[in-house]
Amino acid sequence: MKTDNVVRLEAMDALIATLGTVDAERFISMVKRDTFDYTEWQRKLWSDKSIEEIHTLATEHERKRI
Repeated sequence: MKTDNVVRLEAMDALIATLGTVDAERFISMVKRDTFDYTEWQRKLWSDKSIEEIHTLATEHERKRI
């Protein structure tokens, strides 16, 4: 299992790679000041999808990444 520090570094690298440095920092600022409930968001995010549909979406996403 990765340490918290490694996870933080990898997450920041991913944000910067996707959004760029400025927008990654903006995103971090938004998350810190927002009362965003990640757990509730996750519950609702895939509520209309079956596990098979989620698997298919994840597989397609992974294929595009490679």
